[in-house]
Amino acid sequence: MAWAEQSLFWPAGTLSDGVSSVVIRPGERGMAYTGLTVFALQPGEERTFNTATSEAIILPLAGSCQVEADGSRFELAGRPSVFEGISDFAYLPIDCSARVSSAAGGEFAMPTARASRRLSPAYGPAENVAIELRGAGAATRQVNNFFTPEACEADKLISVEVITPGGNFSSYPPHKHDQFDDATGEAKIEEIYYFRFHGEDGYGLYRQYTSESEFDVTAIVRDGDLFLVPKGYHGPSVAVPGHHMYFLNVLAGPSPQRTMQFCDDPRQHWVRASWEGQAADPRLPLTRAAQTR
Repeated sequence: MAWAEQSLFWPAGTLSDGVSSVVIRPGERGMAYTGLTVFALQPGEERTFNTATSEAIILPLAGSCQVEADGSRFELAGRPSVFEGISDFAYLPIDCSARVSSAAGGEFAMPTARASRRLSPAYGPAENVAIELRGAGAATRQVNNFFTPEACEADKLISVEVITPGGNFSSYPPHKHDQFDDATGEAKIEEIYYFRFHGEDGYGLYRQYTSESEFDVTAIVRDGDLFLVPKGYHGPSVAVPGHHMYFLNVLAGPSPQRTMQFCDDPRQHWVRASWEGQAADPRLPLTRAAQTR
């Protein structure tokens, strides 16, 4: 299948259904396994749905909410914004009837993945989210590993948050995970990048390409933009000076084991060795769980 820029890059609003600002389900837009919905609730408003054949996460981007699912009730304390704290979250299994409500209103992300094994609904407290500082120097970024295979049980779904300080690089060196390769350990995983920016008119740069030149897309990304990663190398993601960049990653694939194994573009793999002896960016971590309380 040929991929053009318009099938990979979706500016803010172009995936809206009129109710949610982003709606993409597994099986749509060339993505077989991953999906994402982003929606807002007004004060006192609620949303009900059934997860059907997808497992899901309810993640507050701004504000707090209550999640009711299969007789369980979770209070998600949330945060003022993705740049002002780490949030609680809730996991919803397949074939789960759920209700999300918010007394004060807010904005919420729902990463999804096609799944077959049914687990139980679960609550993830912000205090348990592992913060990783990855890279060094101008390539330092913060990774909130809230729903990795090591952090939470699920059938297929993986999700992390990445915060890149203004002027820094992330998703670097470029890497891919689109085939099973026993020699490198690479796995076959789709991915979604959903971007947010701190400050008015913030933006960044993002590149996605294949070594076979099937596509090579470099785009200016702004608040609410989204990139689909069905295949190929992705990175770097670059935050312009003065504007911190956030992106939510959603990952899933056909492997029976949940994994995030990747393979660097061999032309840029040397970058990792260059970090030795460099200090991490002192601005990080930018967010902590304590900020939400």
